[in-house]
Amino acid sequence: MAQVTRRVGRPSGPPTTVIRLPVDVAKMARVIAARGIRPGDINTLHDVERRTTMRVPFAGASVPAGFPSPADDYMDRPLDFNELLIENPAATFAVRVAGESMIGAGIFPGDIAIVDRSRNPKDKSVVLALVDGGFTLKRYRRRGARVWLQAENPSYRDTEITEGMSFEIWGVVTNSIRML
Repeated sequence: MAQVTRRVGRPSGPPTTVIRLPVDVAKMARVIAARGIRPGDINTLHDVERRTTMRVPFAGASVPAGFPSPADDYMDRPLDFNELLIENPAATFAVRVAGESMIGAGIFPGDIAIVDRSRNPKDKSVVLALVDGGFTLKRYRRRGARVWLQAENPSYRDTEITEGMSFEIWGVVTNSIRML
């Protein structure tokens, strides 16, 4: 008589592996898995929504950051921050920056980076990349076949992208917003 073996534990499915991820990235991975999102398809996860057009008055005169000067009464056309920050809403999402590796580029912890997936990275673009399961915001560098991610803080090392590494660019950073 044949012996019947009962499976215990996780249901069968695609192969898995155990990796260490920052808590925020692990939460994002769980959401991606629950929604059945393909790897790299972040657009369904962090959409930029254009609900209404909000415009603010824009003074056309420059304002010195030194000594005060008389203000002009001239007002330019209102600014729409959607137009100013987002070129392609369907391919754009925002991430909050953690860490100090990009302070030399003016991107600080707590800033909000605007990421456009429709742009192709060029040498010296700032990109959001997924490297071996972890997200990083760095300057994309390319010389011939050599690719590396450059930190903009001398306290941090650059990351050389080598064969065998998992590497994907999720988008090019087009703007960063600092909340004072």
